[in-house]
Amino acid sequence: MPSPSSRPGPRLLGALLASLLCLNMSALAQNAASDSPVENSRLDAQLFYQLLIGEIELRGGEAGTAYQVMLDAARRTRDEQLFRRTTEIALQARAGDQALAAVMAWRSALPRSIEAHRYLIQLLVALNRADESIEPLRSLIQLTPEAERPGLIQSLPGFFSRTGDKTQTPALVERVVQDWITQPATRTAARVALARAWLGVPDAAKALPLLQQAHADDPGNESVAMLAAGLVGSTPAAEAIVDSFLKTKPDNHGVRLNYVRVLTNAQRYGDAAAQLETITRLAPDMAPPWLTLGALQVELRHPAEAITALKTYLGKLENAPATAPAGADDDDDDDATTPTDWREQGRTQAWLLLAQAAEQQHDYKGAEGWLAKVDNPQRALEVQTRRASLLARQGKIKEARELIRKAPEKTPADGRAKFLAEAQVLRDVKLWREANAVLEQANKEYPDDVDLLYEQSMMAEKLNRMDEMERLLRKVIALKPDHHHAYNALGYSLAERNQRLDEARDLIRKALDLSPGEPFITDSLGWVEYRLGNRGEALRLLQQAYRARPDAEIAAHLGEVLWVTGQHDEARRVWREAKTRDAGNDVLRATLARLRVDL
Repeated sequence: MPSPSSRPGPRLLGALLASLLCLNMSALAQNAASDSPVENSRLDAQLFYQLLIGEIELRGGEAGTAYQVMLDAARRTRDEQLFRRTTEIALQARAGDQALAAVMAWRSALPRSIEAHRYLIQLLVALNRADESIEPLRSLIQLTPEAERPGLIQSLPGFFSRTGDKTQTPALVERVVQDWITQPATRTAARVALARAWLGVPDAAKALPLLQQAHADDPGNESVAMLAAGLVGSTPAAEAIVDSFLKTKPDNHGVRLNYVRVLTNAQRYGDAAAQLETITRLAPDMAPPWLTLGALQVELRHPAEAITALKTYLGKLENAPATAPAGADDDDDDDATTPTDWREQGRTQAWLLLAQAAEQQHDYKGAEGWLAKVDNPQRALEVQTRRASLLARQGKIKEARELIRKAPEKTPADGRAKFLAEAQVLRDVKLWREANAVLEQANKEYPDDVDLLYEQSMMAEKLNRMDEMERLLRKVIALKPDHHHAYNALGYSLAERNQRLDEARDLIRKALDLSPGEPFITDSLGWVEYRLGNRGEALRLLQQAYRARPDAEIAAHLGEVLWVTGQHDEARRVWREAKTRDAGNDVLRATLARLRVDL
């Protein structure tokens, strides 16, 4: 009888049992997959001791010896589980070449093993030998069942995700799919794979034609539409693919919601709201779209529509499934996942939005009633800011400012947020000088903060300190060269003053390059074209901006161009529409007064 010291320890015994189980499970799997008589395990005395020795050597730190013993066992038995175990031993020892040798032996012994192919491809890429993965990738596609083949082909760029140079991926994928891109059953998947590869570079100009051809071949393909939706913000031509797909499959809410996300990011709130209205019509019991629709209607200054959508959301929330639906929890600061948590987050967001909508209707008592429902410490500053805004709009400026200043500061970021909140409250009631003083103090305490500098530049413009505004905006650009709002603000201010118009256009075009399709930047470009005398181009751009975001300021610009080109009835229609949304807009009122138009 062996002494206790010679018995396998618990960890060794567990590893050995795992190896033995591999053999037995393999035998069971083979028997289950065939009609042949039951096959006994291939475990004999020699193999038992071979596996035992391998695990003992591995436990003793002799990974190389363990690898050789296990590889020999795998070759003798041609067992897939043992080949995997051998590969894992090499990988744990960080012996990439040995792992590759084991996988190549695995594939040689079991040439139809899909798992062996996948291991081989991943190892070749990890060892910077991606060129050598082309042949096994082609073989893997051939081995994959026909029904699963398109999905595999579409995922090809993922095999090269760890390559150091992403620019190589499109060429590698193209070599893999060259035999599949001409076959009707796989050509769409091949083009999707290539498009994904180009988007990873990124090169949208190369991806778009592939998606257009794929959509022409397969108009109902969801993967094509999803990729195209993601491109809408930077490549407007991709939008035609999404529109066409949604006409073919109007009830595909996944694509439509992704489209909404992209439109919202581009500040095309009107277009995003239209898509959400379609979802709420086709799937009225889905709760989250009603909340998003309500938020967009608040942003568009449609308070009545917002209140309807948000109250509908609160009603649907009570009957929503216990599991949080996709997109239900957009609060990055809270990792709660329980049904109670996500529902409470939804209620809180809806109440805050309802307060804003009531405020837009000048129903300050109603707004306070919604705010009183919020009992979430994480939203305390937001609630105080909204309450301060209500006070300021009722002329209680001192009380409003004190309310924000007394809000607790749990983190350093809260102090900065309080400065921004106080400045915003003062801006809302057009106390430019006081708002500017708050921002000056904020910039002393938080130097080189691009958001604070940008906000102060806007106050300088309101105070007609144009040199100071330009200095601040150029500092923002120096600190953050991709700050599209700064380029746009500087270009628009020059256009508005009819100064340095060519420079203004260059600045706005730079902003539009950084944020393609954003309505306010498109509006700025239209306005500078108008100042340059290019009325046709100005009208095209302003109509595009207004369709995407029917904002009162954009309406003022569009109406003026329509007016000077003789389209008086259309100009009046646009202005009236804007006035119903935001009668107090300064740009709209100044435009109507300057042109002596009485609506």
